[in-house]
Parts: sequence; C-alpha cells; structure tokens
Amino acid sequence: MYTSWALLILMTLLIGALWTSYYLQQRKIRAVHETVISIMAGMIVGLIIKLAPGTIIQRMVQFNEGYFFNLLLPPIILNSGYELKRRNFFLSFGTILTFAMVGTLIAAIVTGVLTFGWAYFHPEGIHISFLDSMIFGAILSATDPVTILAIFHQLHVDPQLFAIISGESLLNDAVAIVLSDTLRKFRGQELHVINIFKGIGLFLGVFWASTCIGILFGLAVALMLKHSHLYQFPNIEACMISLMAYSSYLFSNAAHMSGIVTLLFTGITLKHYAYDNMSLRTKRATKYVFQILSQLSENFIFIYLGVNLFTETDLDYKPLFILFTTLFICIARYFSVAPLSMLINAVCRALGKPEQLPQSHQVMLFWAGLRGAVAFALASNLGGESAAAMRTTILAVVVLTVLIFGGTTGRMLQILEIQTGVLEPEDMASDNDNEADNTNNSHEEGGLSLGGRPSRRTRRSPSTDRLLDTDEDEERVIHGNSSSGDGGGSGSDRYRNDPTDVSIGGLLSGPIGDPIPDPGPPHWFMSFDEKWLKPFFTKRHVQQRNQTLAEYWKDRRRKMDRANQNMLAGIRNMSLGTTSGRLVNDNDNDDEDDDALTLHSVYPVEDRFDGGDLARTPSNNGSRLVIGAGRVFGRSVSNQQ
Repeated sequence: MYTSWALLILMTLLIGALWTSYYLQQRKIRAVHETVISIMAGMIVGLIIKLAPGTIIQRMVQFNEGYFFNLLLPPIILNSGYELKRRNFFLSFGTILTFAMVGTLIAAIVTGVLTFGWAYFHPEGIHISFLDSMIFGAILSATDPVTILAIFHQLHVDPQLFAIISGESLLNDAVAIVLSDTLRKFRGQELHVINIFKGIGLFLGVFWASTCIGILFGLAVALMLKHSHLYQFPNIEACMISLMAYSSYLFSNAAHMSGIVTLLFTGITLKHYAYDNMSLRTKRATKYVFQILSQLSENFIFIYLGVNLFTETDLDYKPLFILFTTLFICIARYFSVAPLSMLINAVCRALGKPEQLPQSHQVMLFWAGLRGAVAFALASNLGGESAAAMRTTILAVVVLTVLIFGGTTGRMLQILEIQTGVLEPEDMASDNDNEADNTNNSHEEGGLSLGGRPSRRTRRSPSTDRLLDTDEDEERVIHGNSSSGDGGGSGSDRYRNDPTDVSIGGLLSGPIGDPIPDPGPPHWFMSFDEKWLKPFFTKRHVQQRNQTLAEYWKDRRRKMDRANQNMLAGIRNMSLGTTSGRLVNDNDNDDEDDDALTLHSVYPVEDRFDGGDLARTPSNNGSRLVIGAGRVFGRSVSNQQ
C-alpha cells in the first residue's frame, strides 16, 4: 500500500509536468521551462512529505543510485545517440572532445583547488582533504544542460552551437564519472607524479575502450539484421535492437568501463549502419519509443531531485559553502570555456578556416554549464568527515543552476542575438511529417483529406515512380528487389503522406537567383564508409536503393538549379516597370539594386510629360504580378483591388 502511494505521488507529479510542457509549448511560453517547474513542484511535494507524520513514504521516494544509473539514465543517453545529428556532431568532433576532455579536466582541477582552499580555513566546521576536494571537483564538473538543449530544440538554435553543447554534455558526463572513479582508486595512497600519469593513462584507456565496445555492439546488431529475416517480425526485431543496446550499457559497466560512452556510440552506430536494415515499422517503433522513454526519464529525474531536496535524511546544509561552491563552478566554467575557445579559434585561423566560436557562442557555452542529476548520483560515493555537507551542497547547486541558468536561457538567446529558427533538412522533413499527420487527423471527411486528395495514405517510390499503398506495400519495396528509399536510411519517411512529395522544395530550393550549392568534397572517412563499410554492414538491395536514390537527388538538384536560374533570367528580362530592361528603383544610381523587386515594380509604369519633364507613375491598368513563395506568377486581374 505504501509503495503504491509513493509511486502514485511521483506519477501525479510526472503527469503534471507533461501537461505543463504541453501548455507551455501550446502557448509558446519561453520564459520558463518544464524542467524548472518539475523541480519546484518536486520541492513543494518533498517539503509536504517531510512535514507529514511517518517516514515510510519519505524513505521510499529517496534518491536511489542504482535506479538512476540502471533505469533512468540509459534511455536518455540512447535517444541522444540515436537522434544525434551526426553530420554536425562529427564536423565539430574535435571541438567537442576538447571541451569534454580538456575542459572537464580544467573545471575539475579549478573547482577542487578552490574548494580545498576554502576548506583549509575550516569555515562552518568543514574539513575536506585534498583528494576529497579533487573528487568533489570532478563530480561537479559534470554538466547536464537538459533544460537548455530542450529550449534550443524548440527554437531551432544554430545547429553548430547545438551540436557542440549537446556533444560536450554527453561526453562530459562520461568523463566526469571516469575521472571521479579514477581518483577514488588513489584513496589512501600518496600523491606522486607516477600516480598522476597512471591516472591519466587509466582515464584515456577507459574512455576509448568504452567507445570501441559501443561501436562493436552497434555493428553486431547491423550484421544480425543483415543476415536474418527479422524484418518479417517487427515486434521481435524492435525488442532485439532495444535489448542489445541496453546490454551494451550493462556490459560496459560490469567491465568497469563507462556505460554512458558505450551506449552513446551504440546509438550512433545503430542509426548509421543498422537503421537501413530495419523494417519500416521497426524504424518508427525505435524512434518513438526511445523518444518517449527519454522524455519520461528526463522529467522524472528533475522531479526526483526536487523531492529529495527535503526528503533526504542525511542532509547537512552549509549556506556559505553552497554559495561559494556555486561561485567556484562559475569560475571553473569560465576557465574551461574562454581559453579553449581562444585556442580553437586560433587553430581555425591558422588553417584558413572561419572562427568556429564567436563571442556570443562562447557566452552561451558558459551559460550551458548548469549541473544535473549525474553530479548528485555520483555524490553518494563521497567519503570523509564532511561527506554529508558535500552531498547536500551538490544537490543544492544542481537545483540552483537549473533554476538560474535554465530559467534565463530564452532571454540570453535574445541578448546575445544568437540565430534561431534554423531548420535543417532532417528537421524540415520531420515537420512535414507532423503537419501531414495533423492534416490527416483534422481534415479527413467523406474519404477526402485536405485539398481533395484521397485520405488513404499513399507514398511514391522515387525510383519506380509508382504509388505505394499502406505500410505493407512499402515493406515489400524496401525489403524486396525494388529500389526505393533513402540513402540516409529514412527515405521511406520522407516520401510518405503526399504523392507530390512536398518536402522536395524545402530540401532543394534556395533563395531566388542563388544557385543551389554543391556539396564540398567528402571527408576521407565518409568516402571510405560509403565504399567499404556501408556495403559490408547493410543489405545488398539497400545499397542498390541508396545508389539509385543518390542519382535521383543529383538529377533533381540539377533540374532545380537550372529552373532557378531560368526563373531569374526571365524576371530580369520582364518589363516590370522598367526602362531599357531596368527595374524601377527608388535610386536609379544604385547599381546593386538593379535586379531587386520593389513595391513599385508590381504594377506597370506609365510615362507622361509633366512640364516638359518625363515622369513615371505606376498604373493600375493592365497585368499585375503576384509575388510569393520564391516565385513570380503573371496574373491578369481586373482593375478592382
């Protein structure tokens, strides 16, 4: 009975958090985020449980490290790797590794040294050894910007900045865990130079070994799907993929490696190599199940933290220690961001490339250094005379940074004037899918959907140029001998809902008159991957489908580029209120505006003499141009406006 009441309290808070998320997104409220409200609601309920008589429920809702690392954290890491925008991640991989490894090490050292200096004078009766101070700094170096990344995703912030912050936070957690575990192994030993080098070697070995384990598990799943017929049983296929991914995390932890790093690269490898071998239903199932579990875990973790701020029994609040620790992590974050950003920009300039981190991005990187549940979970292993004070301080710092930094992210984006509303092809395809789903749900009536099209969902295969009916028909094309789909593994989703394929315009068309840029020369690993790795780990007909689709996209690119140029040439040659082929401008001497459409150019221009001078006046007679959606359409309209 008490277990049911404890779970009911947490489920009620979770339902409230999700409903709040819906309301905030529906009303487009950016000033506050759902995670902030989740923590505050958890704090209120935790205080009520603390003041209520009895301690049974209080003990049941206390933080459990095993639940956190084995149940709540894996879905978040797996979904992060599975949904990672791999192109931006690997293009910025050097920057991400620099911040995740060197930056985390700097933050840990600075925080640890400042903490030891503070504890040296024994304020508030605190006694912390140098090793415990360094472990404390390593734990607090783990950033967890879930709130900021959620806001970034909603606002479609600059993709490069999003990739750097998300990549750093994922690897940063793993680095902090490995670093703190490495330092604990030296408890009771004297500090020697040889031990320092030994610790660095152990740290690097664990990190890269964990990466290899994750890649091997992902490749094993890809080969399993390639050489079996699991696509005929989507339910079993989806279960096998999920369990194999989770097994990689458990195996890595059991082998004293980093499960976070392993699971992250398992997710990346699954999406890159195994995704093409999955059935259509499994693709959808894994995508949405991983997203659902990740969102539930994220919201539950913040509620968990808020509740435990009052329900933990072993708490020792030291107000000055909490205040100065918050100041210490801000100083450490500055020293881990500013110097490394200058170094990265200097390297970019030396290589003849544009600077990767402008000033606004550096400030946002600093602002994204809030702490999360990983830091509090690691704090349970702290030892020493002031262990309770350090655990309480870490919990308080986590809550404070989420409320302060997470709650002001939207305002900081405005102050720094960071670019938002940037849609990448994957985002646009996803938005088109959602809009199509909403259209089918909202406008189906009498067998017709919006626009008079048949409501039954049909899809077009770009290679066979025929319509596909329902999921079963598309399964036959994807896993049969027909060539259809997408080179990136998600092509079947991109062609659904509308046989006219409305997403092509968004994917291919550029601003009017601008040639569609050709992709630069591929990276050497991408060429090696396409030539050798992809064919080895994916089915043969999938490779044929990918090659056919690649040729299809190249042909569409050439056609769109040619049509774009012809359109601009036609506009320049049209008599849009021009004299000798020139458009009417407010300033005829300004050459750079000669090809610009103006408000005066949508009507024909009449020439008349006024006192011996030639004057131009717009005429309301004749044809009128309607300009919109990047195209110019000639229309014959009446004189009525």
